[in-house]
Amino acid sequence: MAAIDCGTNSIRLLVADLPEESAGPQAPLADVTRRMEIVRLGQGVDRTGRLAPEAIERTRVALASYAADIEKFGAQRVRMCATSASRDAANAADFTEMVRQTLGVAPEVVSGDEEARLSFTGAVRGLPADAEEPFLVVDIGGGSTEFVVGDRAGLRSAISVDIGCVRMTERHLAGDPPTPEQVAAAEADIAAVVDRALAAVPGREAATLIGLAGSVTTVVAIAEGLQGYDPERIHYARVSYEAVARVTTDLLELTRAQRLEIPVIHPGRADVIGAGALVLRVIMERAGMPSVVASEHDILDGIAWSLR
Repeated sequence: MAAIDCGTNSIRLLVADLPEESAGPQAPLADVTRRMEIVRLGQGVDRTGRLAPEAIERTRVALASYAADIEKFGAQRVRMCATSASRDAANAADFTEMVRQTLGVAPEVVSGDEEARLSFTGAVRGLPADAEEPFLVVDIGGGSTEFVVGDRAGLRSAISVDIGCVRMTERHLAGDPPTPEQVAAAEADIAAVVDRALAAVPGREAATLIGLAGSVTTVVAIAEGLQGYDPERIHYARVSYEAVARVTTDLLELTRAQRLEIPVIHPGRADVIGAGALVLRVIMERAGMPSVVASEHDILDGIAWSLR
């Protein structure tokens, strides 16, 4: 099976074999390949309401490479989900036609609720047995963040809100590095939205916070002192609020050039990782969570499971 997650900042591919039903509910996927490219599809969408032609072209180039891999590995079914940026764009039809021509299938512009359900499925399946329920799963994307509460039996409630690392950077963090006033404005914006989300799900009743996507895994990698991005070390690593707060402060005080010198930061994420870290820190603070568990399994895995 081939799953593609096209978000505001990145586009990712997972080709995997699904286990037989007889293997049980916690049997894992067998990865064939995982890939990620930073294409910044949501470039300027918060300001213009449209997908930029150059952003659509960057996405096309990455998608053409993914299509070649899908053919090479002989995937029997393909599902591509497009999230926040393509939900917001007035010219979404141009994007849809590009995908149809490049991949051979149309993208599904999933709702925030569906995005949350897929993220939860991907994150929770395979969690260590000692992870305490209920779970609050947060998927911090480029344009939106999903908050989902549930347990191993399934999702209980979810909400998708318009805070993300690209959107907050473009809206507030213009400086290099951002000024204290810019950071304060971003934090106030994020806190107001987070409080609303936590009341809606309700997230403060959860026992374990699980963080998904590149902002979280990058912050965790920095907090763990990794000298290179190591998914096996990051997956299910638990990091304290104090460590997240320290990393967030450091990132927001660095220039983009200085952030590029940190080996675990993908070059395409260097300009937005400060905002992503700030979203995570504010969520932990407002939810009263002493730690976060990072998961390398997320909406991409949920999309693959949906193809069973």
